[in-house]
Amino acid sequence: MSERVGTALILLLVLVLPLSALVARRMPRQTMLRYALAWSGVFIALLVIVALFT
Repeated sequence: MSERVGTALILLLVLVLPLSALVARRMPRQTMLRYALAWSGVFIALLVIVALFT
């Protein structure tokens, strides 16, 4: 598996799936934006950690 495929899978799992679940629950827009920001922070932190240890 190439590095781009791995990154794409992580992006899908960390960002898209939780956000689509929030949209399906019809949460208020402000709450969705707050969760999106939090998940983006988690994704960036994971990328930094992976970059440091590889």
